Amino acid sequence: MSQKGQKRIEEAQKAWQDKAVEINQGKKQSTLSFLEERGYVNQLAGDRDVIDRLLTARRTGIYCGIDPTAPSLHVGHLLPFMVIFWLYLRGYKAFTLVGSTTAKIGDPTGRTEARQAIHRQEQVQHGKAMSDQVKKLWNSAERMGKKYGLEVQDGARRGVENNSVWLQKVPLMEFLKTMGRSVRLGPMLSRDTVKLRQESGDGMSFAEFTYPLMQAWDWWELYQRYGVQLQIGGSDQFGNIVAGIDAVNRVLKSTEDKMLSLYGLTTPLLTNASGQKLGKSAGNAVWLSQELTNQFDLYGYFVRFADSDVERYLKLFTFMPTSEITSIMEEHDRDPRKRVAQHRLAHEFVEFVHSKKAADEAEEQHRTLFGAESKPGVDKQPKDLLDEWEKNSAIVRILPRSLVYNRPFPWVLWSAGLALSKTNAVAMITNGGAYVGSLPEGLTGEIKYDRISKELTEHETTSKPENYILDGDRLLLRYGKTNVRLVKVISDEEFRERGLDAPGWERLESAQRR
Repeated sequence: MSQKGQKRIEEAQKAWQDKAVEINQGKKQSTLSFLEERGYVNQLAGDRDVIDRLLTARRTGIYCGIDPTAPSLHVGHLLPFMVIFWLYLRGYKAFTLVGSTTAKIGDPTGRTEARQAIHRQEQVQHGKAMSDQVKKLWNSAERMGKKYGLEVQDGARRGVENNSVWLQKVPLMEFLKTMGRSVRLGPMLSRDTVKLRQESGDGMSFAEFTYPLMQAWDWWELYQRYGVQLQIGGSDQFGNIVAGIDAVNRVLKSTEDKMLSLYGLTTPLLTNASGQKLGKSAGNAVWLSQELTNQFDLYGYFVRFADSDVERYLKLFTFMPTSEITSIMEEHDRDPRKRVAQHRLAHEFVEFVHSKKAADEAEEQHRTLFGAESKPGVDKQPKDLLDEWEKNSAIVRILPRSLVYNRPFPWVLWSAGLALSKTNAVAMITNGGAYVGSLPEGLTGEIKYDRISKELTEHETTSKPENYILDGDRLLLRYGKTNVRLVKVISDEEFRERGLDAPGWERLESAQRR
């Protein structure tokens, strides 16, 4: 290392020590207190004051893991990662772990039956896609940190690890000798996850039973490589973290004269005002991948947050200082109808996950469709509005005539991508949240939305979807306030020639061939 580099490290260490003194004197906020203030702390594995002192005294290693059982993270996955990102920006050694090997087994926590096996090629694809996504999020965290004056400190370190590097190579006998001898069956059998599976009748495989040991081995490896003492996990990971602490501590006692203590922190289970688990929308996961959830729908998901939820999520999912969040909420409270806080949350989240350009585009798309500032129904004729909205690829769906005409509304909602299934579409209608657009008399003024009632799901002549066709070939559907689909209806022949697809199309084609 050069003299200049060595000097920077020494200066960074001196700055850390000086800050620790100020924290201990009560002049500055400690890291753990900061995490608590933002709402990140649910449970701590270990004494709270001991963890507080550890994070004050040392740039300790910290990690959070995710198994790539899907091609993308969803919104609910991001909360533990936000803790990791914040700790990195505050100067710690922070690591994210992609569990490509543990994903082959699957975490049994909270599940009443085993996960469906994933094909090897799909496992590889998921692992690569999620690794790339996590790396992108790291870059975004640095970018968003700089936006708010959070420069990466000398001495801080970040990395993306994959447990296939070690778990694929460790011999079975070494695993059993090192980790297997360090755990006792009693505590493992008494875990709620094991009891749940035994009581459910499906039972638990030996592979799933050993999942906590594989997760503990991950920690053991990261401890040896980087001195990782703290694991961050979601609300359901407390049991696995405690099991990992116990297992690794037993290994350390038999291998090291001086060992560092291990601790855990879990984030809260997030639900909205109606009790719905965060990251779910109309039964669908809200993905961080553009291919699975486009920027328009991701933005709209946060714009729909209730006033009672939005301040909490501004603290959890943005890098804004609390003073700025307070100012935003004060502005919001002066006229809640403008949803100032929701739009800021949505913009910050999309900017973080994708880019500022994507966030700006999504905001403009939403304000064009729903914003009071643009007053679309007053300034433009319905046909002009439809033409403008059709340019927004995020909300446009092309359907063949046969999937719209003479079909009940639940089928059309499903084919248009607003519902996960026809059953889900019926539930949306029953809950009173599904609407269909209609033109005003004289074709002037605002486009109206009629609630799709139970009666409109029947095959009555006056309630068929084709009776709501706008301007000859367009159907406007909406779920809630901001989840919109503009359906462009084309002939079956054109749909087929263009090689397009939609839910229900393959089944319809098969029926017609019989």
